[in-house]
Amino acid sequence: MTPSATHLVLIPSFNPGAKVRDTVRDARARWDPVWVVVDGSTDGSAAVLEEMARTDPGLRVLVRAINGGKGAALLDGLREAQRAGFTHALTMDSDGQHPAACIPAFMEASRAAPEAMILGEPVFDASAPTVRVRGRRIANWATNLETLWAGIHDTLFGFRVYPIAPLIEVMEHSRWMRRFDFDAEAVVRLSWRGVPAVNLPAPVQYFSREEGGVSHFHYWRDNVLLTSMYLRLLAGFLLRLPALAARRGSQGH
Repeated sequence: MTPSATHLVLIPSFNPGAKVRDTVRDARARWDPVWVVVDGSTDGSAAVLEEMARTDPGLRVLVRAINGGKGAALLDGLREAQRAGFTHALTMDSDGQHPAACIPAFMEASRAAPEAMILGEPVFDASAPTVRVRGRRIANWATNLETLWAGIHDTLFGFRVYPIAPLIEVMEHSRWMRRFDFDAEAVVRLSWRGVPAVNLPAPVQYFSREEGGVSHFHYWRDNVLLTSMYLRLLAGFLLRLPALAARRGSQGH
């Protein structure tokens, strides 16, 4: 596999459990390079990943000493990737839920439309918790409202390809977007900047504890964070409403 000079896979990781080894191996089987940002993990996974990287030149491991959240870990990785000359990053979780088999298709879509964000539209199976599936409908509605239905099909699924430069810019202008709010706020702010969305279906699998699944989702805490995020973004949406409406009007003609 020829290493890409423009597109990399970027995986934030915090106490992912045993699934991380398979996740990284599956990603490496389909793409070069793959970078993992260990976000202050305390489960020994950093040592496992660093050992893998010692014999795999296509794998790089960045280690943060203190946990800062998914968005904070990705921002560190994005900055380093930009310094290394990369223009696009496919983000995926380290716990095995996201489909490594879809990496080539998403990267190809990004190469065909480099100005766009390539967003995974999750295809759920029976393993998906009902409360998660229903809850994201509210988040999707709020995102569609605050982007004037700009074409974002799912706001929370973190399997995506981002153009690095505009993503870093919107993150550096916000003190938020560092934890569970990253995925939703990133697509809203990028849409406000005129970054178009391309949606591709992608299967998602939830693993039980017996299967090695690890979840850091906290229902009340993370939903309060999302709700406060949408309320916070509402002011920005109202300020941008005339421009967004004009853009949507021009796209309709």
